[in-house]
Amino acid sequence: MSGLSTNLPRPPIQSFVPAARSSALAERIAFVVGGLLIISGLAHLVVLVVSGGSWSGPLSWRKPTTFGVSFGLTLITITWVSRFLDLRQRTRIVLIAAFTAACTSETLLVTLQTWRGRPSHFNMETPFDALIARALAAGGLVLVVVIVLLTIAAFRSRPSPDSSLLVAVRAGFVALVGAQLVGVAMIATGMQLVLRGDPQAAYASGGFLKPTHAVLMHGILLLPLLAWFLSLVDWAEERRRAALFAATACYALIVGATAVSNLGERRLGAAEFPTKSLLLIGTVSCVAVTLVTVVRIARTTGTPRDGARRP
Repeated sequence: MSGLSTNLPRPPIQSFVPAARSSALAERIAFVVGGLLIISGLAHLVVLVVSGGSWSGPLSWRKPTTFGVSFGLTLITITWVSRFLDLRQRTRIVLIAAFTAACTSETLLVTLQTWRGRPSHFNMETPFDALIARALAAGGLVLVVVIVLLTIAAFRSRPSPDSSLLVAVRAGFVALVGAQLVGVAMIATGMQLVLRGDPQAAYASGGFLKPTHAVLMHGILLLPLLAWFLSLVDWAEERRRAALFAATACYALIVGATAVSNLGERRLGAAEFPTKSLLLIGTVSCVAVTLVTVVRIARTTGTPRDGARRP
């Protein structure tokens, strides 16, 4: 990273290096645990393929797969992104530790229930199943509280001279809060059906917003990662910010199209023309922004930097 910036008069990568790089044990644990959760998810994907099981259903091996990979990526991302927020060191460590514990417990409990051959969510059939369902709800509450606190910190953070990262972080946290609200809506819908005495309907329809939830979950990874790649491009900061705004708008189109499809209780492939058009436009636009960024990085790294040229 330093090798890319030594010859530049004002390196854009500078804003991605926190002023005080943390060596806290909580951060190192979070990165390790995140990696282990991803490995667990991939291992269960192998189990799913080898067993020939279904990708859908409350007992599918898909659940420990998606929970492991998704929570692992989110934990690593939140730990990284939190470095760039205006947080006291002790506050940041507490939030990371709480987020690490919640991500781990959610993944482990879902995985445990899958190995037991029992549904993890909406399952109140036995006292032990009910205990796990309540523990999952408690872990979800911790996740929501931490994400909301970090989102508030993101909007309180002061813009730096190279503020494209902050644009990406704020947009990513807004998407992550949206993902939590969608998750709460799904749990509330499922629990209403359970309380009415119809758990099978809860298993079948409680997760009707899963695609929207999944798309919203990882904006916090994709947008700051794009901002990091843009920092490698020899562009003026205004141009990098404009590219981030364009990418955020494209991402919002994808989220909107997915949500419309879910709320219409249709699969993406059966969505009506306006929905499919929004999804296609958003996807193509995001790919275009990414390709432009990659091309500019390739040109920048392949051209001698004398600091005199700036497109």
